[in-house]
Parts: sequence; C-alpha cells; structure tokens
Amino acid sequence: MLNRPINLKGKLLATTLYIGLLLIFWALKFPCLFQSIFGLPCPGCGMSRALFALLRLDIVSAFKFHPMFWSVPIFYFYFIFDFNVTGNKYIDKGVIFLIALGFLINWLLKIITFLL
Repeated sequence: MLNRPINLKGKLLATTLYIGLLLIFWALKFPCLFQSIFGLPCPGCGMSRALFALLRLDIVSAFKFHPMFWSVPIFYFYFIFDFNVTGNKYIDKGVIFLIALGFLINWLLKIITFLL
C-alpha cells in the first residue's frame, strides 16, 4: 500500500538539482570522478548514455550502455515513497537488494572485461 511520501517537495527539489548538475557535468564533458581516481569503470558507468538512449526509445542501445537502466525509474519510485511501496518491508527490501545485486554483477563483469 502506497503511503503519502514524506517531504515530497524536498525530494522533488533534490531531484531537480541533481538532474541539473548531471546535465551540466554532461554538457561540460566532465570525466567520471570514480574512474579518474581508481582507474576502473564505476558501477554506474554508461548509465547516462543508457538513459538518453531510453529517452529516444532505443531500448537495445540502452541495454548495451548499461543493462540496469530499467531499474532507475523503479528505484526512484521507491525513493519518492520512502522505500515503502508494497507495504511489506521484506518485498520492498528484496526489490532494492535485487537492484543492488544487479548493479554489483554488472560492475564486476565490466571490471573483468576492462582488465582483460
């Protein structure tokens, strides 16, 4: 059961600022800070390109850029509703865990590919 989000205005403002900052970084072609420091691709490497491809409805390219692109709207929905979407904390935590596990597996595969 969806509960009323706590501090919805603050979350929407934070979202707007975050997206604005990402667009500025993208427009100025700032390098990935994680990759600059560690010399390895970050867990979200390719996500911006994947989401831009998704906006163009190019699902195949989005999947190639980052196979977890589909999880961003789901995670954002959970964020807005304070990670309590179903009313069952085990299901809600399970969904977040599966998304995190997908990112981890994708990241490990990218690191292995990068190092080979």
